This record gives sequence, structure tokens and C-alpha cells, in this order.
Amino acid sequence: DDLSVTFGAGQTTALVGPSGGGKSTILNLILRLYDPGEGSIFIDGQDIKSATFVSLRDKIAFVGQDTFLFAATIMDNLLLARPGALPEEAMEAAKIANAHDFITELPDGYDTLIGENGASLSGGQRQRLSIARAILRLAPSILLFEATSALDSHSEVLVRDALDAITVNVTTIVIAHRLSTVMNADQICYLENGQVVEQGTIDQLIALDGKFKELYDMQFNQAEGKQ
Repeated sequence: DDLSVTFGAGQTTALVGPSGGGKSTILNLILRLYDPGEGSIFIDGQDIKSATFVSLRDKIAFVGQDTFLFAATIMDNLLLARPGALPEEAMEAAKIANAHDFITELPDGYDTLIGENGASLSGGQRQRLSIARAILRLAPSILLFEATSALDSHSEVLVRDALDAITVNVTTIVIAHRLSTVMNADQICYLENGQVVEQGTIDQLIALDGKFKELYDMQFNQAEGKQ
């Protein structure tokens, strides 16, 4: 609703706020799963409506809360990210994603068959494979949608470390309900009812003492109460 926001090149922008605020709609618009009724979306000054779907999506990597894996080997699943990539490149991507160690402990390593949608793997393992694919893609932009929401605390730390590694100097847009995953964002946008109602760095939003500060206090007071 009359939304205007800029995602800085090579920077990380976090989208936070209540459900239904418009966060996932922004990602869907960037991917052109549908087009806006009014207005335009530009990447490097080019209206994405003038680009082909292939050229647009080749420039974007996506990591969601649900990871789809095929009933094939781990290596097959990794190489899907970029046709023509070498197995050595896939292994390097797995190392950055904190996936290499658990892969090498499997019976057949990278040649292990993982079953339909990675049925033989844990949620944290599947998510790290998804991140490895995003790394291997070598895209200048990455979209992260609740990438740690379904993970236990140990897996979340490993995945968060992997995400920190792949978002350096990459234009990143991250949606997260857990504010612990967006503490290092260059910019945070608080969305509500389809509008950005607060925008700035985490320090600026805390100092503003508005809706983001309320969400921040609620989450971190709850976390302290559980300890």
C-alpha cells in the first residue's frame, strides 16, 4: 500500500513485523510470482517487467523455511543450483554452509542417497544443504525467508553462521520473526498493513522507542525468562 523502499546493493535489509504485514508479498513481487497492480520494481535501474524470468531469477538465490530436496544423492542436489558447476565447487559451498562435516560422516558421503525430500536427514541438515545450494549459485542477490524458524537452538547457530558467511557484500533481503537472526542487518524495515511504518538501523529503531522496540523487548525479555 503505497510502499517505497530501497534495498542497498551489497547490504542486508531485514523485514520484520506482524503476520499479514506484507513481508512475503515483497519477496513474491521481486521474484515476479505476480506483478504489482500499480508502481514498479527496479533492479539496478531496470524495471524487472522488461527482463525475462530466466535472467531475473538467475540473479537471485532463495533460502526458505521449507527446503525441497530430490530423491537423489547429496551431490546431485547441490549441483542443481548451477548447471556446469564442479563437484569441488559444491564441496567448497558445503564447507561454507557448515554441511561438509555431516556429509562426510554419511555412509557414502556426497554420493549418499537421501530419499524423497531428504527424508533421511534432520531439519538442520536439510537447511544447510539449501544454504550450500544458494552459495553455489553465485547470485548477486539472496532472499531469505524464515530460514531458521523450524530449527533447534544448536542447528540455528550453525545455520546462522552459514548465512552470515554468504551475505557478505551480497544484496540480501531477509524475513525473520526471530530478531536474533537480523541483529547484524544494515537496515531494518518494520511492516504493518502493507506499509513500512519504521525504518533504520537496529540502534535507530530501538532509540525510536516505537513498534520495533516493543517487539524487541518482548522477544528478548522472553528469552531471558527462559534462561
